[in-house]
Amino acid sequence: MQKVFFIINRNSVKRHENTIYRAIKQYFTEDRFSVDMAYTEYAGHAAKLSTAAIADNTDIIVAVGGDGTVNEVATPMVNTDATLGIVPMGSGNGLARHLGIPRNIHRAVELVSIASTSVIDTCSVNDRVFVSIAGVGFDAHVADLFAKGTRRGFLGYFHVIANEYLQYKPEKYRLLFKEDKDLKVSALFIAFANSNQFGYNTTIAPNATLKDGMLDVCIAQKPEIYKLPLIANLLLLRKVDMSPDVDIIKTKEVHVIRKKKGIVNIDGEPIFFKKKLIVKINPLSLKIIINPDVSKV
Repeated sequence: MQKVFFIINRNSVKRHENTIYRAIKQYFTEDRFSVDMAYTEYAGHAAKLSTAAIADNTDIIVAVGGDGTVNEVATPMVNTDATLGIVPMGSGNGLARHLGIPRNIHRAVELVSIASTSVIDTCSVNDRVFVSIAGVGFDAHVADLFAKGTRRGFLGYFHVIANEYLQYKPEKYRLLFKEDKDLKVSALFIAFANSNQFGYNTTIAPNATLKDGMLDVCIAQKPEIYKLPLIANLLLLRKVDMSPDVDIIKTKEVHVIRKKKGIVNIDGEPIFFKKKLIVKINPLSLKIIINPDVSKV
């Protein structure tokens, strides 16, 4: 008998509550599972619910929501015996897409019940956990404006990018890699990738895996506007590393020095940080349910 706890972001599920209930009832039968669930009521609530579930020796804790909900639920689970499940109900769903978790609610819940598990790396920025992607520069700027806006989904995200791109000025960074590499760059954005996904099926780090003990640091220059359609295609085709405007460096740890304090994108959520950032990998630190049909995690 496994104890399973569903942490549901009410804002994400909206009209799908009945579908989620039916799927849970169908796949989590009383002879095999002890199931409970709770809705998040405010920012940070998912992390508190996850912490309490771990203390209660829950076997599987399921995040029902977007990347932000997944991050909150997963953070207290790092280096514990609890296993993370995901029912993706957000906009980008970067980690879920990397893991091949279906967007269909019934299929995602069924996958959790099958519980094919793996152990993956997590990462941190100044000890703030992220599982999929963190970033500075235009990436973080867009995440901040998107969070403050009312438009959701890909069109809302694209609207922010289209409105901000031309006027955004690249920033200067100094990157000190653990492997004794020291770079000074001017970049549109720098993404720190554990998974390969930005979300919306756009791949920023085509060769990133969740189990290699390495971060993929993606340094993107600001391309001329006529190059944007080509780069968009490369993102969708998982070949953005072929662009001369993108450099990807693998590392276990990198220190980032910015000119001023500012926003960092943490799994899609804009978080304010000091000027200096320490970004590092925490190898094989999170148990997670995966799609067994996906060959490479």
